[in-house]
Amino acid sequence: MVFKLIIAAAKSWRRLKGENRLPMIIAGVKFTDGVAVTAAADQRAA
Repeated sequence: MVFKLIIAAAKSWRRLKGENRLPMIIAGVKFTDGVAVTAAADQRAA
């Protein structure tokens, strides 16, 4: 019974988008609105 419930629930699961960015996330890269933030971007003139 539990197996059938899991199979039924798995039909509605969505695949993660952006799985190619997982190594960057693990490395500690910060993202803002889906764009990787670099040190140069933080030093813009006001």
